[in-house]
Amino acid sequence: MIVERDTLDVLPVSDRLLSFIAGEIVTEYSRGSFAWCNELVLHVIEIKTDGPATDLSGLGPEFRQEITEVNDKLAQVNARLMPSAMHPWMDPFTEMKLWPHEYNPIYDTYNRIFDCRGHGWANLQSTHLNLPFNGDAEFGKLYAALRIITPLLPALSASSPVADMDKKPFLDYRMEVYRTNSSRIPSISGLIIPEAVYTKADYYSRIFNPMYRDISSLDPEGILQHEWLNSRGVMARFDRGAIEIRVMDVQECPQADIAILQLFVAVTKLLADEHWSSLAEQMKWHEKDLYEVLMSVVKDGERARITNQEYLRLFGITQTELQAGDLWQHLFDTASVSGLIDHESGEVLQIIFSHGTLARRILQALPEVFTRIDLKRVYGSLCDCLQEGRMYLP
Repeated sequence: MIVERDTLDVLPVSDRLLSFIAGEIVTEYSRGSFAWCNELVLHVIEIKTDGPATDLSGLGPEFRQEITEVNDKLAQVNARLMPSAMHPWMDPFTEMKLWPHEYNPIYDTYNRIFDCRGHGWANLQSTHLNLPFNGDAEFGKLYAALRIITPLLPALSASSPVADMDKKPFLDYRMEVYRTNSSRIPSISGLIIPEAVYTKADYYSRIFNPMYRDISSLDPEGILQHEWLNSRGVMARFDRGAIEIRVMDVQECPQADIAILQLFVAVTKLLADEHWSSLAEQMKWHEKDLYEVLMSVVKDGERARITNQEYLRLFGITQTELQAGDLWQHLFDTASVSGLIDHESGEVLQIIFSHGTLARRILQALPEVFTRIDLKRVYGSLCDCLQEGRMYLP
């Protein structure tokens, strides 16, 4: 998110930033292997790989170079980038400004139907990951694995414990507001963890078509009736041959984002290879049971108590109860020998295991009763971490 350098208030200037780099206002600007893009609201900029990356290793420092370049450009308007998944004092009802340029009809339609004022639309930043598949067989195996592991992701990635200048009862408050932002049409987001559908035909039958049908009376022109309307935390993108995961909060530096993704991908591969449990065992899980795990972790992060013994057995664990952070440590111990987690990412993950999620570390840095001055001190330090490419330790 783009903030004013001195006050750290949100600053809706993503169009000016893109014009600085492109010479004119554009929705996306390619910079070799990376691209900068607009988002729904003007105070958010997306930085992404420009097309698929074959390997996550090395992407952390490369993303940091892009961060440095963005901050250099933002200096022209006395602005900088702020990490974490939510701004701690933004009032989205008065400060939201939609992107007014190309693709604005899409954003206007979202705003007309759902009213994008509010945290669930205007104040949230996430790290998106797309994992590829080829055909129904690969889709089914990958989708089954992702449904199982994704509920645990906030135990590594939660970074949004504060909003409205208040400590929220969720370490991952972004996911709490995200899951209800489309509540006018519940079929759009479902239970975040998607239904057990493992072929393209079944996916259209049970997810896409009901979603398009339910919104059609509010969207007669069909502006939003595309695959990206789906707001589940795990989304099939048949248009690009990938499954997109949206459950991960943005971290304090790209190296942390990449480290979490490396572990997530390594465990996903182990599940897809049936290392701990069979494909049939993974496929049978109902989204309601997985949703219960997710919401426990959204609330308590790495300290969430996983008490569903059948779920724990999917990962080869026979204990009757385990904290989510300890479960991730167990998964890391197995996945670390795969070669999919590089040394730098391993060190980052050990910091998370030892000191907790970024959300936990933010709360540790704040007094029990905090003021905006306290928040500015902590979130200013997070901005420094983003610029310098280092972990936040209060």
